[in-house]
Amino acid sequence: MEEQARNMKTVWTVTERAQTGGATKSFWTRVGVGFVNRDGSINLRLDAIPINGTLQVREWEPADRARDPNEQARARPRPQPSAPAGDALI
Repeated sequence: MEEQARNMKTVWTVTERAQTGGATKSFWTRVGVGFVNRDGSINLRLDAIPINGTLQVREWEPADRARDPNEQARARPRPQPSAPAGDALI
């Protein structure tokens, strides 16, 4: 498994979006994985195609390592559906 993880890559696309005040912010979206072959070439398996045509290929990191171990994952509450205006709850 360690050998396979060493040969794996994560494929991302980066989208720049305008923010208030004229600044831009980068949003990274995972679009697939890559595998390094014996000859050094890389096979990419994409789940999505970026509209900007740019891919970032980075070293693969397990989900456990990607997050800071001291940081607790916080669940966000789901928004509750609001009742239509004509329906009264009794």
